[in-house]
Order: sequence, then C-alpha cells, then structure tokens
Amino acid sequence: MGTSGSYGGPGGGTPIIPTWLEPDSGSIPASSDAPGPASNEGPLPSLSADAPPAPSERPIPQPGPAGRFAAARNNFTRFASSGGRDRRSLGRAVSRYVSTSSGGARGAARHMGASRATGAGLVGFLADVRARGTREALHSLNLDRLAGKSLEEVFLGLADCVCPNDGTIDAGIARAAFIEMVAELPEMGIADLDSLTADQMRTVFEMFATNAIEARLCNDIAMNLVTAPRDVRAAAEVQGQLHDLIQRGVADALAANHTQLDGLTRERALVFVEGVYEEAFAFLKAMGDEEGDVV
Repeated sequence: MGTSGSYGGPGGGTPIIPTWLEPDSGSIPASSDAPGPASNEGPLPSLSADAPPAPSERPIPQPGPAGRFAAARNNFTRFASSGGRDRRSLGRAVSRYVSTSSGGARGAARHMGASRATGAGLVGFLADVRARGTREALHSLNLDRLAGKSLEEVFLGLADCVCPNDGTIDAGIARAAFIEMVAELPEMGIADLDSLTADQMRTVFEMFATNAIEARLCNDIAMNLVTAPRDVRAAAEVQGQLHDLIQRGVADALAANHTQLDGLTRERALVFVEGVYEEAFAFLKAMGDEEGDVV
C-alpha cells in the first residue's frame, strides 16, 4: 500500500479507539418531518420534562499502553528485513497487532474507522444495483451523470460519495483501499454492474476490505515495508505475502458470514461490514498464532 512509507505510525499512548474513529451521532441529519425554526412572533416555548436530553460530550478515552505496538513492529521489521523468508515473524507481527496493539479482534475492527462506513456504502450501493439496476441506484445518490458511463468511471464517481477525502489519514486509508479495488475490477472479470452476481458482489467487498485492513496495518506497524527489504523484488515479496495473508482472513470471514447481501439497508450493511472486519481479525489472529507458533 502506498500509505505505508510516509507515516511513522501512531504512538503507543494513543487511545486504542480514538474518538475520531467512532461515529458521531450528532452528525445524523434530522428527519424530513422535523419542525422548522421557531417563529419570531411570541415567546419561545419552554422545554418540557419529556424533551430528550441534550447530547453529552464524548468521554475522553484513556491512553493505550505505551509499548503496545513494539512487539508487532519489531516482528514485522524482522519479516521485512528477511525479504519474506521469516514467516514466523510475520505471524507474530499480525498476532500481536490484533491482540496487543488493538486490544483484540473487536478493537481492531472498531479501529478501522472510516473504512467501516465506506464498506457499508459500497455494499449498500451494490445491493441497490442488484435490486433495482445501476441507473436507479445512481439516481438515489444523485449520481445520474454517471449513468451509462464505464465501470471505472462509475466507481471513481462513487468514491466521492462513499469515501470523501477530509484530509485525515483515516479517510485516506479508506479512499486508497477503494481506489485500489477499482483498479482490480478488471481482474475480477466484472465488466457490467447490471449483470452483477451475488458472488461477484461479495468478491468486490472482499477486495476492498483486504486493501483497507492492509493499509490500516501498514500505517500502524509496517513503516519498514519499503525500506527494510534488500531490493524492490524483496519488498514486493514482503507486501505480497502480507496481502495474501490478509485476503485469506477476509475470505474466511465472508465464508463464515451467511448474510444475504441483496436488499440490505444502510444500517444493516454497516452491521454486516463491522461483523466481517471483526471476524477477519479473529481469523488473522489465529493464522498469525499458527505461523508464529505463538503460545
């Protein structure tokens, strides 16, 4: 992933789940039947006892253990320095990333931040395409201008809708994973959204989730992905092995999840995506333990 070279990774004292990775309930727009602004005529109505309380400020999360990234980073550096030969260190790096750096599979899934909402937006759009066709799915997002465009143009236009770039690393990870997925679409044999199958829908999400987890992990612990290997070929081998391991974890998580994706609402799509991430990290922890003989 191109995001791994310029960022030194979070400090150990950074909260395991920073507040900026959690959804902000205050940002949910009001429903269309909400009352309009009060008139200037007459006194303002007083709040009744039944009025909902004002939203409270989020509690400041406690800092994480100072050295929680050390074991994962050290093991990944050894793996990268070996040019991909030290599979035991790769396993230990991934296992420690899930268990120690992230506080377990659930914490790692929550740490995906914007990639959760982007994944849900992608799944929701594809479900709508399957249910009503590409033109209607685009219309629902005010993207009518993309109707009749090439597959690549449709997805690149969709990127601005499901993963807008707000300048943060978290949003950049989600957007980079989405763009890489678009580049991989021809390899998947997907050329026409209107003939998209249920299996292809899962494959598209699998590639996005794989890219997103890889980018998140690289930004957190794999700063030496490019610099540690001896040469470009060794660096490609290191990245390829990491990508393959993560893809296996995501594929196993999707195989274990029997949710029917057709007709998912946005809320249910988010639940599905978060569940897949958590299950994927659980599989990655187990595979890492096996590779690294972690006890």
